[in-house]
Amino acid sequence: MDLTVSMVTFDTHDAPGLATWWAGHLGGEVQGHDDEFVMVLPAGPGMPAFGFQRVDDPTPGKNRVHVDLGADDPARAVEAFVASGATRVAEHTLPDGFAWTVLADPHGNQFCVSAAHTD
Repeated sequence: MDLTVSMVTFDTHDAPGLATWWAGHLGGEVQGHDDEFVMVLPAGPGMPAFGFQRVDDPTPGKNRVHVDLGADDPARAVEAFVASGATRVAEHTLPDGFAWTVLADPHGNQFCVSAAHTD
């Protein structure tokens, strides 16, 4: 059986607002402008769509699943996210020097930014 990741979906109290925020960073196109479910279609090949569904009570606490984003310049990417409303949660570095930053989007969904994974 062949599987692909077609979409990663976030629970939120404001689907259009959070979709617009993520589209600004991913360069994707916002589709579906109702309050219940909105998608961000990827700007390039190989990226899944991001879905945003309105729920009255998002799950509290740490995400059980999160998105890892690779960037050519991770520090610049982190600063751009923070400047637009993301919150720094943690910084991590492995003994081999691989480092990443854990952030939370404006609705509290955590995600990571690092250099692009090479293997």
